Amino acid sequence: MYKYIRGQYRDHSHHLFIPRTVTVTRGHPLRLEERRFLHKHRKGFFTILDAVGLDERFKVTIPLLLRQIEGLKLLHKTRNPKTADDKRIVAIRPLRKLGGGAVKPFSLDDTEDDDEDSDDIILLEKKIKSCSMPEPAMKVCMKEMKRLKKMPQSMPEYALTRNYLELMSELPWSKSTTDQLDIRAARILLDNDHYAMAKLKRRVLEYLAVRQLKNNLKGPILCFVGPPGVGKTSVGRSIAKTLGREFHRIALGGVCDQSDIRGHRRTYVGSMPGRIINGLKIVGVNNPVFLLDEVDKLGKSLQGDPAAALLEVLDPEQNHSFTDHYLNVAFDLSQVLFIATANSTATIPPALLDRMEVLEVPGYSQEEKLEIAHRHLIAKQLAQHGLTPEQIQIPPETTLEIITRYTREAGVRSLDRRLGAVCRAVAVKVAEGQHRHGKSETSDVTDVEGSFLLIACSQVFERLNQPGVAIGLAWTPLGGEIMFVEASRMDGEGQLTLTGQLGDVMKESAHLAISWLRSNAKKSSGTFDLLDSTDIHLHFPAGAVTKDGPSAGVAIVTCLASLFSGRLVCSDVAMTGEITLRGLVLPVGGIKDKVLAAHRAKLKRVILPQRNEKDLEEIPPNVRRDLTFIFAGSLEDVLNAAFDGGFFRKRGQELLNSKL
Repeated sequence: MYKYIRGQYRDHSHHLFIPRTVTVTRGHPLRLEERRFLHKHRKGFFTILDAVGLDERFKVTIPLLLRQIEGLKLLHKTRNPKTADDKRIVAIRPLRKLGGGAVKPFSLDDTEDDDEDSDDIILLEKKIKSCSMPEPAMKVCMKEMKRLKKMPQSMPEYALTRNYLELMSELPWSKSTTDQLDIRAARILLDNDHYAMAKLKRRVLEYLAVRQLKNNLKGPILCFVGPPGVGKTSVGRSIAKTLGREFHRIALGGVCDQSDIRGHRRTYVGSMPGRIINGLKIVGVNNPVFLLDEVDKLGKSLQGDPAAALLEVLDPEQNHSFTDHYLNVAFDLSQVLFIATANSTATIPPALLDRMEVLEVPGYSQEEKLEIAHRHLIAKQLAQHGLTPEQIQIPPETTLEIITRYTREAGVRSLDRRLGAVCRAVAVKVAEGQHRHGKSETSDVTDVEGSFLLIACSQVFERLNQPGVAIGLAWTPLGGEIMFVEASRMDGEGQLTLTGQLGDVMKESAHLAISWLRSNAKKSSGTFDLLDSTDIHLHFPAGAVTKDGPSAGVAIVTCLASLFSGRLVCSDVAMTGEITLRGLVLPVGGIKDKVLAAHRAKLKRVILPQRNEKDLEEIPPNVRRDLTFIFAGSLEDVLNAAFDGGFFRKRGQELLNSKL
C-alpha cells in the first residue's frame, strides 16, 4: 500500500516507486502545484519507473528537475515585479538602533550594487564629519544626511541632496597651504619671471614683510590696471608661485549674470555653485590666489549685476562670511588673495573700485621691450618653432628695428608675433636646407615683415610744416599715443566746427581755447588776426576712434594760436594738460604712458603741467635722459615753449586786483 507522506510516496520496502495510479489518504489532499506537476510530467514518471538501475534513473531525473527549477524561477519573477529602485529602498538603511553596530542591509536580491550604495552613504557621512567645517555648516549637513537616508533613490531630490553633501565635504573649510615668507628668494623669483614692474614687485614684498610680523593678516584686494600685453595676468601667476600658494584664474569678461558669482539656489533645475566656490573646490585650499581677469568688462542684464555681487567678495570687512546661494551657509574668504586686472577704471563701478587697491601697470619703454625680448620672448619662440640657437640668432640691433618700426605699442604681444614671423621664415629655410648660418640681419627682417607699417619720424615732422597743426599726448586703454590737432579757417559767420568723434569735454576745451585766445590777443608779439567773420574748423585725425578728456586743452590752444598767428609750432614738441578760462594749466593723469608715446615717436621735448612734476619718478632713467621736460603753470608758458622765440611780449601771469 502506497501512502502519501508530505509530498513523498514510499512503500514498505523503502524503494522509491511511483505507481501509475496514485492513492491519497483522506485528510492529506494534494496541493495544487503537486497535482499540476504530476499531471504535466506523468510521461517522465513512466520513463523513470521503466528505468531499473540508479544510474539510468539519475540520467532521466536530473533534466526533469532542471526544467522544473527554471520554471520556478520564471514564476518567481512574474509574481514579484520589483524595480531596482524599490530594492534600493531597503539597501539605503544601513544602521538601526541596535546597539549602534553595523547591520548588513537587507535586499531582495542581495546584489553587490546595493551594498556599494550603502557603503557610499556611510563613507560620505564619515567624510563630512572629518572635514572640520564650522558648526552651522555641520548642522546643515547632518540635517540633509538624515533626509537622504529616508529618501528613495527614485526621487529627483535624492541626486540634488547627494551632490550638495558631496560638495560640502570637498570644500577646503580648514585646509590651507603654508606661505613662503623668504623675501630674498621672492625678490629673485620675481626678477627672473618679469622685467621692470618695480611697483608691483614692491607691493608683493611689502605683503610678505607684514605677513612675517602678523600671522592672521587678511588677504589684500589688488587691482592691476594697464594696457594689454604688459603682463598683468602672468604677474599674478608669479605672485602665487612666490607665495607658494595655489593659483586659479576666473575670466569675468562678458559675464552678465550674478549667479556666476553667487551661484544658483538649489530649487532650480541644474543649479550649481558660483565661480568663487567652484574655484575653491578645484584648488582644494582656503588661501589660494584668485585672479579676477578683465573685471572692467563685466556686463549687466535682467539676471542681475555681477559687479554688485562682487562687492561682498572683494570687501575685506565682509568676505569672512561670504554666502553662496547654492551652499546657503557662510564661507570664509578672508585668507584668499584676490587680484583683479583691468584695462581702464572708467567702466568699473565706483563702489567696487573703492574696495580695491589700484596699482597702475604702464607700458614698456623701448629698452625694456628689448630686454624682455632677449630674456623671454625669443627663447619662447625658438621652443615653439623647433629651432635651436645655432640655427637662428637675432641680434639686439635687429630686435630694436622690429620694435621701432613694426610694433609701436604699450605691451609686447605684437613684438612676440613679429618674432614668431621671423622664426617661421627661418624654419622654412631650415626645412629646405638653405639656412646654415643662423644670424638674422635687419635686411632679412624687412624681407620677412614687408614694408614698414608705422609712420616714420620724418613724416611726423612733415605734418608740422604749415601753421595750424600741433601734437598732443593722449592716454588710451592700449597705452599712450601721440595725437595731431589740425585747424583751418575760412570766411563765414564765426562758427566753430569740431570733427573727429569728440566727447563733450573736448568740445568744451575747444570753446575755452577760443575764448582765452580772444581775451589775450593783444599780448601776442606778432600779428594775431581774430575776425568775427571767420569760421574755424578743428579736426582730430583717426576719426573712427572716439576721443574725450580734458588733457587736449593745451594742444588745442597751441594749434589755434599757430593758425591765427601764422607761425609754425616746433616739430619736436608734444604737450598735454587741462586748461581753465583764466589760462591756468591743471594736472592730468597717465603721464608715464604719454611720455613713453612721445619717446617712441622720437620727439625731443614734452610740455607737462607743473603739478605733474612728481610723476617723473615713474619714468625710466634712460627715457628721462633722452627727453627735455618743460613744466608749465599757465598757457603763456606753454605758448612760449611751443614757438621758437616765444609767443608773448612778456612772460608770466598778470596780477589781478580784486575790487571786493
